[in-house]
Amino acid sequence: MATIIHLTTLHPRADSRIYFKEVETLASSLPHKVILMVADGRGNKNDEKNNISVYDLGVLGGGRLGRWLFGSWRAFFAIKKNRPAVVHFHDPELIPLAILLKIIGFKVIYDIHEDLPSQILSKEWLPEILRKPIAEIMRCLEWLAAKVFDAIVPATPKIAERFPVDKTAIIQNFPVVKEMLGFMQVPYIQRPKAFAYAGYITKARGIFEVVQALHMLHKINGIRLDLAGKFTQRGLEDELKLLPGWPLVKFHGWLSREQLALFLGSVRVGLVLHHPIPNEIDAQPIKLYEYMSAGLPIIASNFPLLKQIIEDVGCGLTVDPLDIRAVAAAMRWMLENPADAEAMGQRGRQAVLRIYNWDVEAVKLINLYNKILDSH
Repeated sequence: MATIIHLTTLHPRADSRIYFKEVETLASSLPHKVILMVADGRGNKNDEKNNISVYDLGVLGGGRLGRWLFGSWRAFFAIKKNRPAVVHFHDPELIPLAILLKIIGFKVIYDIHEDLPSQILSKEWLPEILRKPIAEIMRCLEWLAAKVFDAIVPATPKIAERFPVDKTAIIQNFPVVKEMLGFMQVPYIQRPKAFAYAGYITKARGIFEVVQALHMLHKINGIRLDLAGKFTQRGLEDELKLLPGWPLVKFHGWLSREQLALFLGSVRVGLVLHHPIPNEIDAQPIKLYEYMSAGLPIIASNFPLLKQIIEDVGCGLTVDPLDIRAVAAAMRWMLENPADAEAMGQRGRQAVLRIYNWDVEAVKLINLYNKILDSH
């Protein structure tokens, strides 16, 4: 039995795209053992029944530089020891390691979750004068690396535009059809007047505007924001707690996939109000499709791509995410028109069943692996 390794030193072992979609799909569809290699210090785990193992490289100290150096070093020797048929990696900082693995004979796939050059332009921890030069350097590095690797797997068509067509397989981050339709969903009209935000919590993803819009609607009895996820910026939670709208927020912390399904089955509206910055304008946030999968109507940023998807399906409203009054007006409309809001959610759910689902993407992934494994 051959081995496939998925490698990340950045993402959690329970990452939705990596583990619950790609790793589980490969383990259930191919006669190979799949190893997920992570760096979280939580130890190894074997699931012999499903041919999946988690290999822990351990906690990587020393900040970003330490993670890159120690992670690459430990991963190199672990990969050499396991001699996989394919190494499928998920972090741009691992590109140098991946090039080395390719040079010494391994087949390598680069999975690109985000538009890295655009992402760098929005990095607050980088001095602004350095952002454009670093973004261009990384753009060139990714382009050159693509010439070397066996395949590139971008998560969106927009990312794919930068890479050779003959090596690129777009595997979009659509939801597993049954996953978000919780078996204990509350009937829509019986749900509290709750809006949902789930995912990583940052300023650029609109949390300040949402809490301020919530305060504008504080006279609506029972209104609240159900917030699930993880704060990724130091001091952000403390800043939010100073806002007058914070008492209307119920923070749930990070949720498992099962908990997330129940969470989405007990609220009325999903929020995707990211700021108009380079990495977000053309993004397709997974929470958009998870909300649709759970049958929730959506209030989203009025970016061209999001606006097109939502208007074509008829599953929500789009607004200027920086206009707090517009956000509040959309929230009010959803609460005052529950029958229309519920119908929007059901149209979104049907669109996931027809188009925006992982089953379609899983076939692409399996076909890519069959092609690579059959090549010499």
